[in-house]
Amino acid sequence: MSAQLASLTREGSALRERPLAEILVSLEAVLEGWRDPASRWRRELESRLAAATGFAPETLRQGLELGLEGWSGPALRAVVEAELGSIEKDHEARDGSIRGYASTAVILAGSIPMPSLLALLTPLLLRSPVLAKPASRDPITAALVARSVAEIDPQLGDCLQLAAFPGHDPACTRALLQAECVVAMGSDATLSEIAAALPAGRKLVAHGHRASIAVLGEEATRGHALEEFASALALDAALWDQLGCLSPIAVYVVGGGHEASERTASALATALEYAETRWPAGRVEAAAAAERAHEIEVARMRAAAGARVSLHEGADGRWAVVCEEDAQLRAAPLHRFLRVHPVEDLTALESAVEPLARHLAGVAQAGFGNASTAAEKLFARLGASHICAPGRLQAPPLGWHRDGQPVLLPLARLDDRQSTRPRAAS
Repeated sequence: MSAQLASLTREGSALRERPLAEILVSLEAVLEGWRDPASRWRRELESRLAAATGFAPETLRQGLELGLEGWSGPALRAVVEAELGSIEKDHEARDGSIRGYASTAVILAGSIPMPSLLALLTPLLLRSPVLAKPASRDPITAALVARSVAEIDPQLGDCLQLAAFPGHDPACTRALLQAECVVAMGSDATLSEIAAALPAGRKLVAHGHRASIAVLGEEATRGHALEEFASALALDAALWDQLGCLSPIAVYVVGGGHEASERTASALATALEYAETRWPAGRVEAAAAAERAHEIEVARMRAAAGARVSLHEGADGRWAVVCEEDAQLRAAPLHRFLRVHPVEDLTALESAVEPLARHLAGVAQAGFGNASTAAEKLFARLGASHICAPGRLQAPPLGWHRDGQPVLLPLARLDDRQSTRPRAAS
């Protein structure tokens, strides 16, 4: 591992001499290849990732199509120009105020490919070579990304290397954390361990546990509008089997009382039943299946005991919708398990969601009419960085400020230099 970092640091010296425009052209080509459903890389990812992660092939294919549809070469160029400035003036800024680190370690997590793809490519745009630890739940994506980069641009390929080792190997972890910049994904507990082990002077860019919700106003909870939004939210929940940070764990119905919540829950149940025929649920690990079964049974028992709770359940528990009597935050076992909560108004919603605020990633919202702007401001104030229509949670733009951070700047050294020339007396 230490030898890999040393080798990468040497490769980085040559990388830093390359024009940004040249690197960008190569990475645009890489991204377009991953975006193209007919490309060799995309086909190989679809065939191998389904077996490795347990996602149903149809569900995986739809998740990739939606998630990568806006991740184009021009979109990448727009991010670079927005955060780093003019590409044409790169020669003036190469040794200036925005510089990549001599080396970047990337610790991947989860089973969804898009975050891994972006995390591996972005340091290269700052001319920082990458040593990456693939995710244990996704041993496929990182290796394919590295191969695709090497095929398009061999020198960039030399600057992207992998270091696969068990997560509990302390010696390998210590060696990996010697990189000047460390990008880490994982649970809050894992990130705390990494932060504690990080040597002094290293930069940590952490992406921890996040969750998303949906919020429907009264205009979205009746008639054809309800059917449309329920179908869209079923897609949001079905893709990636509700395992991503942008998967909704709950639906809040603002106004309309329990009747509106029950209509919404019933429509979601119908939509999830249909979604199962198009995008089947994948493999569920035993512990996760037990947790989901437990929450289904708890809902059933609460309803039997007289609580104003209703349960809608798919065959073999492959999906479930629980219509709650209040807005109390409850366990989210994932794997297509949604809770529907009634709230009186946006003020009540703010109180209900506040406990989730530090982990809130996305909000799918509809049905607020003239109050849409006020609703969106509330969601942003609560910490949501991806606010969209139902059906678009799993399609964040390439420039999405994940965790409230820019895409490239957190990976850079920022040096607000001022001229050292003496100023003339006025």
